[in-house]
Amino acid sequence: MSVLEVRGLKKVYTTRFGGSRVQALSDVSFSVDQGEYVAIMGESGSGKTTLLNILAALDKPSGGTVLLGGRDLSGISEREIAAFRRDNLGFVFQDFNLLDTFSLQDNIFLPLVLAGKRYGEMARRLQPLAAQLGIAGILHKYPYEVSGGQKQRAAVCRALITSPQLVLADEPTGALDSRAADSLLDLFGQINRAGQTILMVTHSTKAASHAGRVLFIKDGQVFHQLYRGENTSRQMFEKISDTLTVIATGGDRRD
Repeated sequence: MSVLEVRGLKKVYTTRFGGSRVQALSDVSFSVDQGEYVAIMGESGSGKTTLLNILAALDKPSGGTVLLGGRDLSGISEREIAAFRRDNLGFVFQDFNLLDTFSLQDNIFLPLVLAGKRYGEMARRLQPLAAQLGIAGILHKYPYEVSGGQKQRAAVCRALITSPQLVLADEPTGALDSRAADSLLDLFGQINRAGQTILMVTHSTKAASHAGRVLFIKDGQVFHQLYRGENTSRQMFEKISDTLTVIATGGDRRD
């Protein structure tokens, strides 16, 4: 069953006075099934950030459709979109996006507070997640009091606490040292094996090698995709590296 369906997605940006047009996405189509872990890769300017913004309902396409849980995002009113995003999408950002004036617990609770949930329900949801993510003992601390890896675990907890249909991760290891990045990638694997659908945009070959499928975006289109199958993370790393070399050297599109 598809959680996300992207069909013929196009995005054209026009300069302020209409002097030029930039085609960020030209014809992107793919789907993400329930329980999949998909990574999206591409060079700077390939269109992957534009794609992520459209999938997050932060931007609207010039053409094509995005269906999340069968619902067309373009049909959701501006009044409803914030609540829809909060209830159906979880976000993990490179820079954590935690509020320094809130404790980790209050940062995690924020989407539930905005949804009008009672404290008892919020606490019941938090307890097992905090234990799984290894942050139960630091929930009272503030973001400036903990490490980057701990901040990102809190951000992951915040993304998961609403039980979203899809977690969107934007360069989640980008601000972490190698040890914290490895720990986070292991954690993403555990979360995915528990049934959470994850879509991650990354420049990191290592991060992408942990996914079950990797989509490569080039010139606003899906250039190629790799499936993990029986490959190890090391084998995926090598396949991803080879594909990125083809992209960088101007190789032909693969189907």
